Amino acid sequence: MKDFLSITDLSRDEIYEIWDMTDRLRKNPFNDLLRNKNILLLFEKPSTRTRVSFEVGINQMGGRAIYMDASTSQLSRGESIEDTGHTLERYVDMIIARVYRHEDLVKLAMNFNKPVINALSDLEHPAQILSDYYTIKEKFGRVEGVKLAFVGDGSNNVATSLILGAAILWAKITVASPSRYQPKKAIVELAEEIKKGTVRVVEDPVEAVSDADVIYTDVFTSMGQEKEKEERLRMFLPKYQVNDELLAKSPAHSVFMHCLPAHYGEETTREVIYGPKSIVFDQAENRLHVQKALILKLFNIQLP
Repeated sequence: MKDFLSITDLSRDEIYEIWDMTDRLRKNPFNDLLRNKNILLLFEKPSTRTRVSFEVGINQMGGRAIYMDASTSQLSRGESIEDTGHTLERYVDMIIARVYRHEDLVKLAMNFNKPVINALSDLEHPAQILSDYYTIKEKFGRVEGVKLAFVGDGSNNVATSLILGAAILWAKITVASPSRYQPKKAIVELAEEIKKGTVRVVEDPVEAVSDADVIYTDVFTSMGQEKEKEERLRMFLPKYQVNDELLAKSPAHSVFMHCLPAHYGEETTREVIYGPKSIVFDQAENRLHVQKALILKLFNIQLP
């Protein structure tokens, strides 16, 4: 495996191998396994958790993280992604890219003969979801058979990676969205090809959460969709807000997840984020640990 552009780039066994490495790295976080490795973070979009967790993880393993904002690079002046990839291949050992268009990520990987990690595109957010399922395993002792309810925009990148991850890891996911914002048909079909019975799509959020172990939501308006915000809020509110009233319809043992940042008063509330069901900040912390293991996996570096 050269690149990690989609959660489907990993098999179930490879995911568990990464998680085993994660457990060991959490116990001994500092090493020099990335000594002499220069890793570029090429970001077109703003970032807090993704950028900092990758940079800190690289530093903890003795590597050098180089941040390049695409808006201040030659990409902003029309240089092709192909030329950029061929040039950067001469300088750095890996690119962690956060892009608007998934097609550009694919072009970059095709023209950079070293590992590329998807740190978010308009299609998927696989590093986030690799960590999220690790967090679920941490809380429930397993992923297989765990029931997730995703409430909100079922067509967005986080929902897409969650659906595909559920199939790979034998979890079950119910997506509750307005009909216009339900998961893409091709994504549901791919998930069903990987593992039958993985995905259920409904319009009623109460139905989705009624037997869920995990309730997950994300912003209604993703980066790049700001012009659609008013229309989206009309479609999603108040029905699809994950608030205390909706959580009361879920099992007592259920937990709440959100990839952050949260828009309070829209997809969720401050009371939920800081409430007793929330594991949001455990989820955020685990980005650091899991991504370190992912980087080592892509470099084919074994823990001593």
